[in-house]
Amino acid sequence: METIILDGAMYAKMIKAGAENLSKNREIVNDLNVFPIPDGDTGDNMFMTIGSGADSVGDAATLSKTAAVASKGMLLGARGNSGVILSRIFAGISRGLDGVDTADLSKFGQALISGKDEAYGAVPVPVEGTILTVYREAVEYANSKVSSGSTFQSYFCDLIDETRASLDRTPELLAVLKESGVVDSGGAGLLYIFEGMKMALDGIEVSGEHHSSSEAKKADLSKFDENSVFDLGYCTEFILQLQSAKTDISSFDMDALISYLDGVGNSIVAFRDGSIVKVHVHTMHPGDVLSHVQQYGEFLTLKIENMTVQHNETTIENRYTPKKTKPHKTYGIVTVAAGDGIKDTFSALGCDAVVDGGQSMNPSAEAFLSAFSEINADTILVFPNNGNIIMTARQAAEMYDEADVRVIGTKSIGEGYAAISQLDTSSGDVDQIVEELGEVISSVVTAHVSRASRDTEKDGVTVIKDDFIGFAGDTIYVDEKTRNDALVNLSEKLGAGNYDIILVICGKDTSESESADVYNRLSQKYRLADVIMIDGGQPIYDYMMILE
Repeated sequence: METIILDGAMYAKMIKAGAENLSKNREIVNDLNVFPIPDGDTGDNMFMTIGSGADSVGDAATLSKTAAVASKGMLLGARGNSGVILSRIFAGISRGLDGVDTADLSKFGQALISGKDEAYGAVPVPVEGTILTVYREAVEYANSKVSSGSTFQSYFCDLIDETRASLDRTPELLAVLKESGVVDSGGAGLLYIFEGMKMALDGIEVSGEHHSSSEAKKADLSKFDENSVFDLGYCTEFILQLQSAKTDISSFDMDALISYLDGVGNSIVAFRDGSIVKVHVHTMHPGDVLSHVQQYGEFLTLKIENMTVQHNETTIENRYTPKKTKPHKTYGIVTVAAGDGIKDTFSALGCDAVVDGGQSMNPSAEAFLSAFSEINADTILVFPNNGNIIMTARQAAEMYDEADVRVIGTKSIGEGYAAISQLDTSSGDVDQIVEELGEVISSVVTAHVSRASRDTEKDGVTVIKDDFIGFAGDTIYVDEKTRNDALVNLSEKLGAGNYDIILVICGKDTSESESADVYNRLSQKYRLADVIMIDGGQPIYDYMMILE
């Protein structure tokens, strides 16, 4: 049956099917990385983003409501540049559908244009040949083909055709894509989403790997019998609809509820979204908790599990964090890192919070919000340390209103380390501090050594799979059979002898003997430089070298 009017139920099916189809093909999207190391995570990032929206929507709501709920879910789950852009696309679509119960093709097409405007507006310097281009060209083409006889099925046929055509053109717009022989990964992810949405319109069930986080787990009842000691309590979760007849919703005190839960249980996760309150708590007396909260409203969902027999505890995202009692300070620092050694190093430099993440492990906006909430400061300086995380950090900064959050555009651990170690707040002028940090970042060189995941030819270097490549930024300088040779030869290519400090951070796969060997070789080679070794424990990168 052809669809000429879109309602909330169908839009929800389309989003879910888009997530399912992307999940089914996300490894293909991941493999479209333009760099020969295992950093291809665009498919995962986009899936986690749209998957968060798919988990949020129901099946029966107005189109406006469904779009808004999906958009909010994607906003909180967005990861990586591609995920952030995808979330902004759907945020724009939601804005374009605001206040409507249903939409015809004209209205829906204009909403997709709003998605384009929102996505482009989220990127300070839009780069053509990316998901931005693919989305814009596809929507403009599909809108131009709308006629009196068009249906949503025919519209999505045009949308998908031009998405594929635009995707095929991306190597002509971005030299790095053409050099690597691939198309843009974000655009490819978008294609799979659109294809899934079209399947929903056609009534085709999409079989992927997308499962709701609330999916029931089987419990082992044999773990609790007549002789068992009950000491773990109950995992209690519920969604409470606040009721005007029971409480003044506008002044409902979430802090007071958190305080109560803290007195009767632990492992508390609770947040409020409008008139909805969601709670997760471990308690010995769930009945007392339910009786307490029922004075404010009624339950929409409720789950109580004996934790002794629980096979796997279902958790919920923490969208509400109780206020912290940490001492107030003028400046707080949040950074991003992976590897216990690097995290400890940043903590020793004075960082208040270290968000877990890095290459191929992009944190969500909510992870940043959680870190911000732990800091009692007037100004929070954020160091993302990865170019693919900067947009997410900025998005989180815009969402946070309890401090002046400034995102410093560090694109590597080296830039973050140099900036934080040289941070000078004595001027008291935040703009001046940020400007000075930018100068520090521009003066530092960060290089990496990692194992090559495939054969390729780049920057005049022949890369052999499983060799070790040395690179800085997007430029590959060396390919060697050992990680130590790669690092030493890379240091020479980068003129390490012209720097005062050579800081080497060793990855989790680097042995102590290799670390000692590379230290000796660098120390002998650069006698005037101070060679410093850190056991970072980071994944992917066997060595990170910072030249200051």
